[in-house]
Amino acid sequence: MIQFLLNQEKIDLPDRPADTTVLRYLRDELQLCGTKEGCASGDCGACTVVVAEKQGQALRYRAVNSCITFIGSLQGKQLITVEHLASGNELHPVQQAMVDLHGSQCGFCTPGFVMSMFAMYKAIEQSLGSLNQAELRIKTQYHLGGNLCRCTGYRPIIDATLASVDSIAGDQFSRATQSTCHDLEFIADAVSAQNTASSMHPKNIIELNNYIRQFPEAPLVAGCTDLALEVTQKLQSIPLMIYLDQVTELLEVDESKESMTIGAGVTLEQCKTLFTEHWPQTAEIFDRFGSYQIRNQATIGGNIANASPIGDLPPLLIALGATLCLQLGDTQREITIDSFFIDYKKTALEDHEFIVSIKVPLPLPNQLLRIYKISKRVDDDISAVCMAISLTLSDTQDTGILDSKVAFGGMSAIPCRASRCESVLNHGDLTEYTIALAADAIEQDFSPISDARASSSYRTRVAKNLLKRFLLEMSDPSIATRVDS
Repeated sequence: MIQFLLNQEKIDLPDRPADTTVLRYLRDELQLCGTKEGCASGDCGACTVVVAEKQGQALRYRAVNSCITFIGSLQGKQLITVEHLASGNELHPVQQAMVDLHGSQCGFCTPGFVMSMFAMYKAIEQSLGSLNQAELRIKTQYHLGGNLCRCTGYRPIIDATLASVDSIAGDQFSRATQSTCHDLEFIADAVSAQNTASSMHPKNIIELNNYIRQFPEAPLVAGCTDLALEVTQKLQSIPLMIYLDQVTELLEVDESKESMTIGAGVTLEQCKTLFTEHWPQTAEIFDRFGSYQIRNQATIGGNIANASPIGDLPPLLIALGATLCLQLGDTQREITIDSFFIDYKKTALEDHEFIVSIKVPLPLPNQLLRIYKISKRVDDDISAVCMAISLTLSDTQDTGILDSKVAFGGMSAIPCRASRCESVLNHGDLTEYTIALAADAIEQDFSPISDARASSSYRTRVAKNLLKRFLLEMSDPSIATRVDS
């Protein structure tokens, strides 16, 4: 039994196939066809809905792609679709703004845009302080980055978004916050026959281990932003799933003087806040990681366990010297993340072992860090090459390199360090001569493949040039702005 709120209506959904998407449930079963089916891969945003979760006595609203969200992920949450925004005959402010400012032509993409606008409306409503027009425009582009429009053009849509948040006075959802929280509490306290369902929802690691022993064939799922493609693109069936999104220990974040420990279930959107507090230069890699909808669901642990050779976070975590806490049954062990990846899609995880947390050393005063992503388009695209570099400089000589970590994605079957490049850098000076030698060493470190994203020679040349770009930026920080503009 899956229990959630559809707008304000409590739903007790009898067991469904675990791989039923929220999109299919809305359109096929409920005939709520305002949510559109476009790409079925989380790229176009036409299927965007909003999910609300209880946080204390408030609600956190997240825009998600319903085409790659399985129905089991709604357990204990509130689902809001475009049909629920109007209050009686009165349109929601984001809907009214789209009408007033002519933000829709064919209308296919409009519901998805409206739901992304609604998520931004709620985020601004709940935030402290006010934003100026420049900040609001940046926030608008951020929230709408996962929605595509092919006929209206983005200017009137952006104008409508800005107009809708110009003077927020609350809506029917904010007025119903107390009752919604009460209903979600009731659902959370309810006891369901989870062991007979197609999706299990453990609340802690003890329950998680019990489910793993009981259903060893069931995959562990968090955001499902990659696993769902096996269903929507490859038409595979996944009869059983164990959800990790409510496992308390996987959602915890702890910080000491030396390190930050992040639970494997923490979303990428939450990770952005955590990382940019200590490494502001990482903001771009998070902003360019999929779309806002994807970042609201995808988790740091999932991105690592997926073991994609072009995953964007592993090179960064390798360069930062991160370690992973793994658990099998009642036993935990810790390994470095660069030893986690063994071969293409093969990791050090043993059967039924899972990632509990990621520990990241906090930056040193003399540490330099940069991460670069090269892709065919700037936003919402897969890397051709991703490079993260961390250099620790000498305390007595600013250009003397005490230690280096240079990690790449897209250059081999796994994310990995450029060991020969690092050997050249270690104990050298941060000079044009040393960087040139280190760049040449990259050719000895990797023999990348050619594919639809890039040729082998292009990848090698780009990797070498990124190292030179790093030196230029360290010599003149304003170059970073000029290169990216």
